[in-house]
Amino acid sequence: MATQHSRSAARLMMAPAVVLLLGWMLVPLIMTLTFSFKQYLPLRGGDLGWVGFDNYVRFVSSSAFWPSVVATLTIVGGVLIITVVLGILLAILLNQPMWGQGIVRILVIAPFFVMPTVSALVWKNMFMDPVNGLFAHLWKFFGAEPVAWLSEASMPSIVMIVSWQWLPFATLILLTAIQSLDSEQLEAAEMDGAPPIKRFGYIILPHLGRAITIVILIQTIFLLAVFAEIFVTTGGAFGTRTLTYLIYQRVLESQNVGLGSAGGVYAIILANIVAIFLMRIVGKNLDA
Repeated sequence: MATQHSRSAARLMMAPAVVLLLGWMLVPLIMTLTFSFKQYLPLRGGDLGWVGFDNYVRFVSSSAFWPSVVATLTIVGGVLIITVVLGILLAILLNQPMWGQGIVRILVIAPFFVMPTVSALVWKNMFMDPVNGLFAHLWKFFGAEPVAWLSEASMPSIVMIVSWQWLPFATLILLTAIQSLDSEQLEAAEMDGAPPIKRFGYIILPHLGRAITIVILIQTIFLLAVFAEIFVTTGGAFGTRTLTYLIYQRVLESQNVGLGSAGGVYAIILANIVAIFLMRIVGKNLDA
């Protein structure tokens, strides 16, 4: 049992890490909030003084603001659906005994370690190019007209690229959860004559509830800030401009750090709203 002396010593040893972590989080946040109330133009005079809520009004009144929020939530929702559904199927498949199982698992997980810019370039030039891409040759083989994916189906293309990168993460978490399932339950259900669909619906899926919740929460945090894939492929055109990309464009075009900081505050608010919503809907699965 911990004594008062041991607890005090533990707090003392943890204090430097806690202070460093708080500084790492709070200093950028405070600077962002400060700049959001200023007209700060680093290339055109620097700090031009306080402007109050003008940056917030300008940012939210822009015609591109709400479409960027919709695009962000569309990408998040589309990627979550694809990665969770395919992640469950792949986890069940990889849990089956097969030849070269270790190699197959490494190949499935490998895309997660590829940098977003690299994966986006590969998809853009090797797969989705309307002239020399793999999909174009495949379409021509079946006698169909090749599709200019990044202009004619831009949003599905972005969702596909991001899903390919995050599918291994979901598969790994769900595979670990499946491997912790007591095989005696499945064997008993099979002996009782339960078909595979009912075994999946009544045993496997409820067991994966906590793992699915973790996948959704962690992926959502990162997907709300998707940037590199859009920058490399569409450049924010064709309805793929997310809130993060809009902030980048506003700062780059106007060179107004204050306007971009106001957009960053809106992004933080959106992330918190989504996080609270998810915790209320699916976070209950994390309860012991």
